[in-house]
Amino acid sequence: MSTAISIFDTTLRDGTQGEGISLSADDKLKIAKKLDDLGVHYIEGGIPGSNSKDIEFFKRVQELGLQAKIVAFGSTRRKDSIAAQDVNLQRILESGAQAATLVGKSWDFHVHTALQTTLEENLSMIYDSIAFLKQGGMEVIFDAEHFFDGYKNNPEYAMAVMKKAEEAGADWLVMCDTNGGTLPHEIQEIVTMLQSQITRSQLGIHTHNDCELAVANSLSAVQAGARQVQGTINGYGERCGNANLCSVIPNLQLKLGYECLDTEKLNQLHNTARFVSEVANVNMPVNQPYVGNAAFAHKGGIHVSAILRDSRTYEHIAPELVGNKQRVLVSELAGQSNVVSKAQELGITLDPSSDEARGVISRIKELEHQGYQFEGADASLELLIREAGGEVKEMFSFESFKVLVEKTAGRPVVSEAFLKLNVAGTSVYTAAEGNGPVNALDNALRKALSQYFPALRDMHLADYKVRVLDEKDATAAKVRVLIESKNYEDVWSNVGVSENVIEASWEALLDSFRYALLEAPTPKNDQAELTHHGLVNH
Repeated sequence: MSTAISIFDTTLRDGTQGEGISLSADDKLKIAKKLDDLGVHYIEGGIPGSNSKDIEFFKRVQELGLQAKIVAFGSTRRKDSIAAQDVNLQRILESGAQAATLVGKSWDFHVHTALQTTLEENLSMIYDSIAFLKQGGMEVIFDAEHFFDGYKNNPEYAMAVMKKAEEAGADWLVMCDTNGGTLPHEIQEIVTMLQSQITRSQLGIHTHNDCELAVANSLSAVQAGARQVQGTINGYGERCGNANLCSVIPNLQLKLGYECLDTEKLNQLHNTARFVSEVANVNMPVNQPYVGNAAFAHKGGIHVSAILRDSRTYEHIAPELVGNKQRVLVSELAGQSNVVSKAQELGITLDPSSDEARGVISRIKELEHQGYQFEGADASLELLIREAGGEVKEMFSFESFKVLVEKTAGRPVVSEAFLKLNVAGTSVYTAAEGNGPVNALDNALRKALSQYFPALRDMHLADYKVRVLDEKDATAAKVRVLIESKNYEDVWSNVGVSENVIEASWEALLDSFRYALLEAPTPKNDQAELTHHGLVNH
């Protein structure tokens, strides 16, 4: 039977300390529900009473009926005070959380410099605080801040801290590599040493990624005896981030044979990573291991030819195990096998020797010669292949647009788009403002189509990139626009090319909506409803 590892998620607390990440109470509750669906064991929600968002979170999370234990975070009592009178400790008890994380100093340098107290008083602060919460009936997780730096500087005192926490009744002793500067072999040696000295409490690991070693250090700690791993989804966190649970979990479970999540829930990892990224409004790195879009992407013709025979030739696991999928990138440098594989992925039978296949490949090469690039625009490529197979059902047709950009001295720029489409045989006119002409066109297109296709309301433009292709032509140069669109289920990219940046943007934008509607039902021509919304030309 495999050894069970407890997964402790601190995305909602430590993850929010990352630059550019801010979560509302509603955001935190959505993410907590998603983490619970994934099957993590602990969800650290924040510091009770520290701000209105965390107060609201701890109040409302009780209504969700989650299986995971909700954890409140705080620090040990203040120096020269009484634990029972410490406001922060009282708030932890009153939070309704099942468990508490208490952070305390284990590096003598920090005790003297940061706390400005004695080593003996720090030990009392740790003991009193843990004992107070245990008396209140809580599970207590002691996070020994800077444990590895403390051990390397003064091993006797670092061990004394852990033994004092164990004596006070801590359920978990978590070793923190707070500065992220410890190496894997040091982690293994120190955890092994601590394991031999601790008899009642269980050990955990909390690492930071300042040396790009947070995941490796977490694995080393588990192999040396740690049974809880703390980290965040997508590795969010202060400075360079925390241990990325999206890598830690599959490495432990699929590579090392530990039991972290139920097997049937592991395939939710990719979707969870995407969901958290979406709610946090942070783009995921395309090359993120296991859950990134490029994690199982193949471009070289030799690679593609091989994976068509057996995916194990160039994939270390089956991507479906973590909810990801194999992707074949198609470009003018790729062979027929890439296009055939891409068609198979879409459920389209494409004979490499057929006129249809040759036509698709020829079209791709022609477009790439014009400046298109499909490696980062899978949705545009899929539309090309499906069109060749006659599988694209056009839900609407474009007739015209007009964009006005007005700048008045002392006032911000105002952009407005006027759009005319034909949907289900009806001319639909609409207008919308936006933060720039592309955003105005996006808003106008969504406004016109969402009456027919309500699902489009969940879709939004997530990223927009422009690249100049012929710099020597200066302002008359051809540009390539790449647009990334998202909803809660998926992310896709489309490309457009033109000498006019608005036209290139429109081409990519239009295709992003066409892609989103590939499986949509044919719209009904409800004249009365459209007239009510003021969208039909009389």
